[in-house]
Amino acid sequence: AEMFELSKSPQDAPDQSREILIEFEQGIPVSVDGERLSPAALLARLNQIGGENGIGRVDMVESRFVGMKSRGVYEAPGGTILHVAHRAVESLTLDRNVINLKDSLMPRFAQLAYNGFWFCPEMELLLSLGKQSQERVSGTARLKLYKGNCMVTGRKSPFSLYDEDIATMEKDQGAYNPQDADGFIRLHALPLRIQRRLQNK
Repeated sequence: AEMFELSKSPQDAPDQSREILIEFEQGIPVSVDGERLSPAALLARLNQIGGENGIGRVDMVESRFVGMKSRGVYEAPGGTILHVAHRAVESLTLDRNVINLKDSLMPRFAQLAYNGFWFCPEMELLLSLGKQSQERVSGTARLKLYKGNCMVTGRKSPFSLYDEDIATMEKDQGAYNPQDADGFIRLHALPLRIQRRLQNK
């Protein structure tokens, strides 16, 4: 019998790619292809679209709470699409250091949830921090789905931190001077230079 219920095998998925738009408001997905949906209906829609395109199958060996290893085979078409889309909007709207902090805390969040500690004080702190981090994560991600692959093809947000003029360093009104990099690199490498000098004594 077929083990998977939500998703097609990638080789059985359509030969034509499917493009979708997902909109977020303060980190919460609110619409698919311009149609506003409740959270449950939105996930169901993405499960259907993603499943048709072979998205979201996972085969893994994991470490259980009690310490033993187990093999798990899962399917999460909608969750996979939402994860990729959400990260795309975050990449546009969150500061680098906020992204790094959030990424460093996600394994702990996942561990607490997996082990059943959803209502512990530590989880309350992480949820509070997570909510604050999403205040400006509003925008739209465009994705292309094709035979098990979920690829970002566009992203936009009214809170975008991306500035094309600064990024290309051509019309940045002096925001970035390439000569400034010389001193930065020297200072950044100072601990390494000192360490090497002392080791070579």
